[in-house]
Amino acid sequence: MKCLILVDLQNDFCNFGALAVKDGSEVISVANMLMDKFDLVVATQDWHPANHESFAAVHYFRRPGQVIDLHGLEQILWTIHCVQGTFGAEFVPELNIEKITKVFPKGMDKTIDSYSGFYDNGRRSSTGLHSYLQSQGVTEVYVMGLALDYCVKFTAKDAIRLGYKTNLIVDGCRAVNLEDGDGEKTVNFLELLGVTVLESKDVLVTELVEKPTLSVILR
Repeated sequence: MKCLILVDLQNDFCNFGALAVKDGSEVISVANMLMDKFDLVVATQDWHPANHESFAAVHYFRRPGQVIDLHGLEQILWTIHCVQGTFGAEFVPELNIEKITKVFPKGMDKTIDSYSGFYDNGRRSSTGLHSYLQSQGVTEVYVMGLALDYCVKFTAKDAIRLGYKTNLIVDGCRAVNLEDGDGEKTVNFLELLGVTVLESKDVLVTELVEKPTLSVILR
C-alpha cells in the first residue's frame, strides 16, 4: 500500500503565522489535489507545550536562529510556534482534513525537538507512525509539506531508513532557507539517500489507489 504523509500543514507555518515559511500556503492546494490518489493519508502536527526548550524565548539572552546544546543535542532556537491548543497549531482551514486518516502529533516533550514524523531528534521516542504504517501494510510513502529543510527532510530520511520506498513531492514543499540554498541542498541530500524526487503532476497521472481485483467466471 502507498501512503501520503502531510508534514505540519499548520497555521503557524503558513502565511502570517508565527514561524511562516515563505509561500508555505501554496502547498495546501497541492495536498488537496493529491489526497484522492491515495488509499491512506496521514498527517504530522507540531504540538509543543508553551515552555518548549526549542523556543528562544525560554532561554535568557537568546534569539531565534541561534544554535545551542540542548541536553546533548544541537538545537536551533525558534520563535514560539504551534503551541498546544492554539490557533497556530491547528491545520490550515483550507486543508481538506476529512481525507486524513490519522494525525501524529510531535514535539510534545519540552526537553527535545522533533522534526521527523517518526521520532524525536534524538530518536529517543517514537510518534507511533512507523508501527501504524506497518499495521496498514504500507510499503511506499510520498512525503510533502513544511518545511522542506527541516521536518520534511527528517521525515523522508527516517522513512527510507526504515525500509519504505520513499518519494518526495517537491512542489508540495517550501523551505525555511535559514541559509541560502538550504532547500536545494535538502533535495540533493535526500536523492543521495535514495529518495525519489517527483512533482505533483507525476503523481496525478499515476494510478496509485489499489483497486479490488474482479474475478470473471467464464461459463
